[in-house]
Amino acid sequence: MQESISLTPGDISSEERRTQAYDHTPLKWRRLDDVLAQCNLCIMEPEKYADAAQDESWLKAMEDELQMIEKNETWELVDRPTEKPVIGVKWVYKTKLNLDGSVQKNKARLVAKGYAQKPGLDYNETYAPVARLDTIRTLIALAAKKGWKLFQLDVKSAFLNGVLQEEVYVNQPEGFVIKGKEDKVYRLHKALYGLKQAPRAWYGEIDSYFTQCGFVKSLSEATLYTKVRGDKEILIVSIYVDDIVYTGSSQALLAEFKEDMMAKYEMTDLGLLHHFLGMGVVQTESSIFLHQKKYASTLLSKFGLTECKSVTTPLVATEKLAKDDGSGAANEEQYRSIVGSLLYLTATRPDIIDWGGSVGDCKSTSGYAFSFGSGVFSWASVKQNCVALSTAEAEYISAAEATTQAIWLRFVLEDFGELQTEATPLHCDNISAIAITKNPVFHQKTKHIDRRYHFIKDALQEGVINLEYCPTNEQLADIFTKSLAKDRFNYLRGMLGVKSPQDLKGSVEL
Repeated sequence: MQESISLTPGDISSEERRTQAYDHTPLKWRRLDDVLAQCNLCIMEPEKYADAAQDESWLKAMEDELQMIEKNETWELVDRPTEKPVIGVKWVYKTKLNLDGSVQKNKARLVAKGYAQKPGLDYNETYAPVARLDTIRTLIALAAKKGWKLFQLDVKSAFLNGVLQEEVYVNQPEGFVIKGKEDKVYRLHKALYGLKQAPRAWYGEIDSYFTQCGFVKSLSEATLYTKVRGDKEILIVSIYVDDIVYTGSSQALLAEFKEDMMAKYEMTDLGLLHHFLGMGVVQTESSIFLHQKKYASTLLSKFGLTECKSVTTPLVATEKLAKDDGSGAANEEQYRSIVGSLLYLTATRPDIIDWGGSVGDCKSTSGYAFSFGSGVFSWASVKQNCVALSTAEAEYISAAEATTQAIWLRFVLEDFGELQTEATPLHCDNISAIAITKNPVFHQKTKHIDRRYHFIKDALQEGVINLEYCPTNEQLADIFTKSLAKDRFNYLRGMLGVKSPQDLKGSVEL
């Protein structure tokens, strides 16, 4: 029975009327679900089948999952083998939420207990590539510069499409054992979630289909595909497991791609790209804005920091971090969890990637940022592997690491149809480091530097990069390599393109 509540003026105190004065919605009968949907609820997901079986929505979710498995011809019921292991399966329950935290749907997934698999017996190769964040941001930057729209498709039960090369058997799922055939098991023709080879099988399937459809796979990024028609029409597709992001210059190619994919696989058309890998994507007529608002809020709640005071910079300018600073041992598990969570937040917030700089090992920090259009799209802050004997050496090593990224980005942009005919300018604020790079002779002062860093000289001579001097006060990479005063930090953060939505042209609401 659907419960409802009734509100009358007599039920509300005068104090509550004052606090709700802004709400002019008429009081009326409303469904309890409608009211609860507006509350911050703790989502309780079933831990086991017995719990889920008590709820009609979870039962339907399990039935939908099995229907999808049958539709994809994932398995067939056979006699239990005598010489092959049979892998168990379990139900996993997940409540999917919208970006605003409201409930989207209940999802039940039948997962194989892959930990019981034996190498060489029921699986061999397991590796499957996934798109790098740098690639995704490069694609978004290109779309913003070209004025293209980004779209997203979601493959329903993607792994169920991956064809297996090995002979694999699983038990019948709990709650759905066929009466009279309790001793039989399923032989898998296609993968189930949880199998060690499932990601690889799905990637092999989608890669084969894209090749048949005339796509060209990038040599630099195995999950990036392009299709070109004529001189001006191009379609670019990037896949991340079961999420597909696509964009391009041709509306006809975009429409054809969506139609073909939805005919080939069970797909959900998500329309314009709004949410990807924990990042929110806001597309306007003049810009594309990336954020991690929900993720950042979740981190504050997770680590009990919602009531903490904010600070203007990630690290005090005069602070020097040391392993042994007299503060005592930290909780290692919590520390790693916080640092790992913050590292993912740097997917859209390069301004918080500062390395503190350890006084214990005397190793310098390399930092770089690449821009394409109006904002940066690729950045890094990495502790160097060796100790530099001078500032010039540290800058030289940093420039070499930036060069490797520049070369890779040039390859990716070429796959996008954006061939870089001129050298990529690298801005360095150290004249001595520039001189070392442009001097083809390995003399006494540089012979001890790891040879892998010297390839920057070849890149320079081949016209791939061009090392240029920039004044220290204009060096954006400083925000990645050292702690800064508030004014300097805010200036460089603005130069990176990290801005509040209110500072952008047009209306951007998160």
